[in-house]
Amino acid sequence: MFSFFGGKKISKQEIVDRLAVDLHSHLIPGIDDGAQTLDESIELIKELRDIGYKKLIMTPHIMVDAYPNREDNIALRLEVLKDEVVKRGIEIELEASAEYYLDEGFLEHLDVPPTLISGKYLLFETSYMAKPLNLKELIFEITSRGFYPIFAHPERYRYIHNLKKDYQEIKDMGVFFQLDINSIGGFYGKDAQKKANFLIENGMVDFVGSDTHNMKHIKNLINTLENQGKIWFKLFEKNIILNNTL
Repeated sequence: MFSFFGGKKISKQEIVDRLAVDLHSHLIPGIDDGAQTLDESIELIKELRDIGYKKLIMTPHIMVDAYPNREDNIALRLEVLKDEVVKRGIEIELEASAEYYLDEGFLEHLDVPPTLISGKYLLFETSYMAKPLNLKELIFEITSRGFYPIFAHPERYRYIHNLKKDYQEIKDMGVFFQLDINSIGGFYGKDAQKKANFLIENGMVDFVGSDTHNMKHIKNLINTLENQGKIWFKLFEKNIILNNTL
């Protein structure tokens, strides 16, 4: 299926080829608010493989209260899942990092050291409603250790109001931005969609993630890949997307 923008066209296959590596998903079973069973994990992985992904970097939540996961625990569960994928003959590469919540336990993980994406990127998130008072300090702690911070789904934070000013301040701290695909199609609401369009239009997107938790996310992911041709063309025209460097 082809969609057109400015006289040019881009297919779903072309989009997926440029995003063959997914760096944000919650597929390790029973560890956070994503897949809960091994069978559910396998079903979601097969769906993502069928969409066209070649590599999945899974990022379970690490939150001191809700999901007190540890790097070693994530690694053990990853190996179980990888063994099952091989056993079932599913051809896809699996890795794991984490989505770190900037809470009172975060600095402890920086000293472990943290599980990084491609050995250098640290994916983080904050409260959706309230900007952390020490956001600049925590980002400095990440970069001062030689890690490259990736801000997960910056379009979904309600505390960002002055889009140009607020986003640029974070960018200027050396932060990469990871857009959720389903934000493009309005899955997370009009505010997130508006902010996603702003980030795309202004060339601020570095990575694009599926943020898959369940089958509902998969269905909306497919719909967004197939039916948002104009915005996809603009994304690749105005932004340097780094997924396939991972």
